[in-house]
Amino acid sequence: MQFRSPSSRATLNIRFLLFDVFWAAVSPLLALYIRDAYVLSYDGALTATIYCIVSLAFSLVAFAAFGIRDGLPRYFSVHDAIVVAKAVLVGELMTCIVLFTFTRLEGIPRSTPVIHALILGVGLITARALAHLLDRDQKLSQRRRNVASEHVILIGVNDLSSLYMKALDVMAAGRQRVIAVLDEGPQSIGRSFNGVRVFGPPAHLQSLIEEFAVHGIRTDRVVIGGEAELLSSDALQAIESVCAQHNLDLEFVPRLFGLRPASAEAESGEDERNAAAAVVPAEPALSGYFRFKPLIDFSVTLMLVIVLLPVWIVVAALAFIDVGAPVFFWQQRTGRDGRQFLLHKFRTLKPPFDWRGERVPEDRRLSWIGRLLRASRLDELPQLLNVLVGDMSLVGPRPLLPQDQPPAPSARLAVRPGITGWAQVNGGTLLAPDEKEALDEWYIRHASFMLDLRILALTFLSLIRGDRRFERALAQAGVQGRSRDREQPAQPDAAAIPPNRPPAPRIKNEPPPPVARAS
Repeated sequence: MQFRSPSSRATLNIRFLLFDVFWAAVSPLLALYIRDAYVLSYDGALTATIYCIVSLAFSLVAFAAFGIRDGLPRYFSVHDAIVVAKAVLVGELMTCIVLFTFTRLEGIPRSTPVIHALILGVGLITARALAHLLDRDQKLSQRRRNVASEHVILIGVNDLSSLYMKALDVMAAGRQRVIAVLDEGPQSIGRSFNGVRVFGPPAHLQSLIEEFAVHGIRTDRVVIGGEAELLSSDALQAIESVCAQHNLDLEFVPRLFGLRPASAEAESGEDERNAAAAVVPAEPALSGYFRFKPLIDFSVTLMLVIVLLPVWIVVAALAFIDVGAPVFFWQQRTGRDGRQFLLHKFRTLKPPFDWRGERVPEDRRLSWIGRLLRASRLDELPQLLNVLVGDMSLVGPRPLLPQDQPPAPSARLAVRPGITGWAQVNGGTLLAPDEKEALDEWYIRHASFMLDLRILALTFLSLIRGDRRFERALAQAGVQGRSRDREQPAQPDAAAIPPNRPPAPRIKNEPPPPVARAS
């Protein structure tokens, strides 16, 4: 599984390699020459010129969209080759669509685009493979796609870091995975290192951990690709402080004589699987309506996507103007049977750092455009795509982050989560977590087509008048009178208040203190 970048870090960089531009300009001429097209004659020169110009333009658009320049040639991998192939196919497809629409490809042999795509793709991949072989004189192993149980942030782009990542691929596939790389070299930032993005300097470790947490991805350890001398004393102290604050392991690659024993990893993984199985309840007896509900959701959602297409375009344009690229925000949520999926929204928050690298205050990250999209719920339009692929339903319990799941989720994980639900139209943000849970359970027991229509109608009303508590619905779900007990907030336990100074970070290869780590 290739982890996506946190939304505010996945910027669109328009930059090209000189060879890529040269080969994109030459490859259509080579394709026409191989096909022996008469357009290369004097009479067909205009047609050939138009084909070459359109092909070059759309190839460059695809190169920028897929960021094929971001890969470091020294660490060229199978993942980078796949990205190049995707960019070539998309650029060629756009060329064919435009030329066929306006000229029906008159004078261009039908096999020319296929030959052109092969020449362009093979040339780009071969050039990168040769650069890799000349610099490294060895190939990288294909990365595994298993979901990792432990997530690592790696600091330092160097040979030791590359060897460490390959060792994880070979010895800990599916158990440990590098999700991000930090490096002090400005020439590496924003590019790809063994298929993993270099997000910024080590000073951004704190913000990167927080951003991944927002997206539902926890960080388990930080690994430095060298000895302590690799970083300045101030940078190392800052990293140790962040690791201590988040209770993370801090490791140094040269000190690693090997990975964790496979038996310990297997035992840890078995404990996590048993814990996850304990969270997912046995599926309750559901009404026959849930057997037909996915078909209804798909049909209605497909029509909504088509009808609301102009709204999508307007909202995407507003998000792009407000926060820039990308316009989508994602979070890992828990769906039916405890399965994890990516929930999408339109972005409404600006990046946490400005162009000078200084932190932007939280109250300035949400503009009036973001407030408008949130108030109108238009930022949730991309969740219609989650419904189309079967991750969600139009109506159902709202999906929660893994860490926000209640101790006993009961029936909520037995059905697909919804864009809207019974709890959202009977109080929404005005409800306490256990009230929402009770209302969601009541919906699952009484779900029907007419109830779904009622919830959808009430959803549109709530967009106009805002959230309102309906005590009748709460009483119907068996939670009447509980809200009075919440008027006085509980005082925090003194033992739960962290001390002013964080504890020392746990550095591997040294005896750890006897403190149980929170799961």
